[in-house]
Amino acid sequence: MLTCKKSYRDIPFAHRQHHHDGHCALIHGHNWGITLTFACKETDLNGFVVDFGKLKYLKKWIDSNLDHACLFNEDDPEKDRLLELAGHLFKPYFLPSCSSEGLAQHLHSVFDPMVREQTDDRVWICAVEIEEDSKNSACYTVG
Repeated sequence: MLTCKKSYRDIPFAHRQHHHDGHCALIHGHNWGITLTFACKETDLNGFVVDFGKLKYLKKWIDSNLDHACLFNEDDPEKDRLLELAGHLFKPYFLPSCSSEGLAQHLHSVFDPMVREQTDDRVWICAVEIEEDSKNSACYTVG
């Protein structure tokens, strides 16, 4: 298996950990980083695992869904109230868990099918690393 990595840096978005017993229960933001590890058994004709120039669809998804968004857990008890404000004050994005760990796992479930489709199943994502500012990170790894 061969791998390569692509990083997307300084993506501003906020989240709220409503189960947290401290200040993380409040909406707060970070500059995030997303690093995707691509894998394949055989390279393309250029000798690439994946052509970085052909990943614009991933950047477009990040810009549309995460850039300047507010991430919330799907079970947030304030979900209905938050949705009432959506569009006027912020761009909401709901997922099972908006922790760094949950985001890594969620983004794998979003990006892996996209990459497989774009590469005719030659390439897959074997890891997603999320950086919360420059101090904290979490990684979801497959296999």
